[in-house]
Amino acid sequence: MATTADSKVADLEKETVEVQKGDHQTTDYGIKISDPDHWLRFVDGSHNGPSLLEDQIAREKIMRFDHERIPERVVHARGTGAFGTFRLFESAGDVTSAGVLNDTSRETPVFLRFSTVQGSKGSADTVRDVRGFAVKMYTSEGNWDIVGNNIPVFFIQDAIKFPDVVHSVKPEPHNEVPQGQTAHNNFWDFAYLHSEATHMLQWIMSDRAIPRSYRMMQGFGVNTYSLVNVQGKRHFVKFIFTPELGVHSLVWDEALKIGGQDPDFHRKDLMDAIDAGQFPKWKFGLQLIPEEKQDDFEFDILDATKVWPEELVPIRYIGELELNRNVDEFFPQTEQVAFCTSHVVPGIDFSNDPLLQGRNFSYFDTQISRLGPNWEELPINRPVCPYMSLVNRDGAMRHRITKGKVNYWPNRFEANPPATQAEGGFTSYPEKHQAVKSRDLSSKFKEHFNQAQLFYNSLSDIEKAHVAKAYSFELDHCDENIVYSRISDRLSVVDLNLAQTVAKNVGGKTVPTKPAKENKGLKAKGLSQLEYQPKTPTIATRRIAILLADGFDNAAYNGMKQTLQKQNAFVFTIGSQRKGVTAESGEVVIPDHHFPGMRSTLFDATFVPGGKHIATLSKNGIAKHWIAESFAHLKPVAGLNEAVPFIAKQIALDQVKVASGKGVAESYGVVTALGVSASEAVRVSKVEKDASGFAEKFIWEVSKHRNWQRELDGLVDEVAA
Repeated sequence: MATTADSKVADLEKETVEVQKGDHQTTDYGIKISDPDHWLRFVDGSHNGPSLLEDQIAREKIMRFDHERIPERVVHARGTGAFGTFRLFESAGDVTSAGVLNDTSRETPVFLRFSTVQGSKGSADTVRDVRGFAVKMYTSEGNWDIVGNNIPVFFIQDAIKFPDVVHSVKPEPHNEVPQGQTAHNNFWDFAYLHSEATHMLQWIMSDRAIPRSYRMMQGFGVNTYSLVNVQGKRHFVKFIFTPELGVHSLVWDEALKIGGQDPDFHRKDLMDAIDAGQFPKWKFGLQLIPEEKQDDFEFDILDATKVWPEELVPIRYIGELELNRNVDEFFPQTEQVAFCTSHVVPGIDFSNDPLLQGRNFSYFDTQISRLGPNWEELPINRPVCPYMSLVNRDGAMRHRITKGKVNYWPNRFEANPPATQAEGGFTSYPEKHQAVKSRDLSSKFKEHFNQAQLFYNSLSDIEKAHVAKAYSFELDHCDENIVYSRISDRLSVVDLNLAQTVAKNVGGKTVPTKPAKENKGLKAKGLSQLEYQPKTPTIATRRIAILLADGFDNAAYNGMKQTLQKQNAFVFTIGSQRKGVTAESGEVVIPDHHFPGMRSTLFDATFVPGGKHIATLSKNGIAKHWIAESFAHLKPVAGLNEAVPFIAKQIALDQVKVASGKGVAESYGVVTALGVSASEAVRVSKVEKDASGFAEKFIWEVSKHRNWQRELDGLVDEVAA
């Protein structure tokens, strides 16, 4: 048969379908689906029971989703990880029999994998996204996985919606665009059509979604689990990790630029800190609700789109997680590590959280698809305690050799018997159920907006401003009016001013004139990340740049560098050439980088010493932009003597006051000094708000992370970044 230019097109048309509005959803075997949004479960109106494995529609949907991606040689979700140690400071033996949570003499080895959620392995670290925070504890009783995020809630309530939410956030199917971001039609279309996502949207539009470092973000288990003590009493529990360094974020313009300038920024940040012996640490806490108080709240405690406000359920911090060793080889450790929400140890059990119920099924199935049936035998995944199963064997890539004649239980040799509860065997909590089998959720799950208001109300003014800017950026990239108009309207259930600001910025059909839901102004502690500052001011692991050219003041350079390093900051010299720059006094310094190879975005603060080199810096466009960009990104900037007018000229704002006579000045995080010797300038006796010395003031400003007042007072908008 002769072929034509259209022959292949015609051939493919046989396999091509187009979804029409009137086409009903069906399973792959043809039956029409009446409810694609709820897993079949027991429900009695006020409580949810377990999700049922008999639901063939849910199983098909989830399993098809689990196996959508075939293993590829290099393309997996982007992440990085490290080894560490979990230590318990206070026994939780009153609420759980789990040895890892009641034996304070233990040091439990862990592996923690951080990740972005949306993008491919080649995407950038600093995209706006949820960050995975997955902990594998190799306990004496078996592996315990806490498969969490840096945000405590999720988009959906029922796991059957996982394929939908992930499809919506991924690149759109017709053009595979965009990569690693939510700023597109499909995601925001899904977000509007699922009002349960409204609370989560506030979190991902907040600064939480653009962390400064993996070391500076919280970790949350997200789902509700159960703890059971030796008396058989159950408490519902949420797991929380809070960083010792505080919770800090990038600013959005900075995050965008780092994505191009150093897409591995977060990976390298973690590895560099561990290599330097600056081991990141998190406090480990529990939120606990006795089983008999499950119904005492206006929200359902099993709803993964809700937080447990700390005023109602305080956090009980009982331990510490420390990361202290980098991986030896990325692929067999970080890439092949695999987590399962169903991996728990005796004393820890599940709840009827509908999201958790589905995750328990899906995660195990997904790991089989990605790594094969023997994925738990891989060195990074296998437990450190003894493990043996006569029955689980064979399959692709099996490498354990099990000697003996039998591979079943019971057997004539009584080989590999089960363990009783007294011997450490896992037993499930004997929960009673009396309900109707239905595709539904209990009544409290149907309220979707109260906690969206609670989160937004609890933010500081600067955080609220960032939320409005984030929505405006995201929706500006949606080109279908119905998408951005509907989201603008939806925001009026959260806050009218927010909705009006976003609607004006993105061009919604109408600007809301009244709130769609009354906002009573309720707030809760622990939701604003500005509440999480280190107990003691610190600049440990902060990246500080010192700008140099030929003719710099060597005493000021060396003195400040040593002073900052004594504070455990990471100090980098940025010079006009990497071959070496020469001080006024003749010493030669080899910079870590030269100006074309670095940008201010990759540092937390900048210091410019005095000297004749200022004339050279004043003719260097990158050096001049460095100062302006640092100011626009709210970062501390410091200059000594001849550097003072150079800094003032780049910022060029009357509101920012620099030293005009002998002495030290600080204005909007810009620290300057004139007529001050190097030895005097670098002297540090205290680091606090009222410190008077040049270095002391600079270190204090760096410890604050950013000078938010610049943005609140509108100065940032006047500086070209």
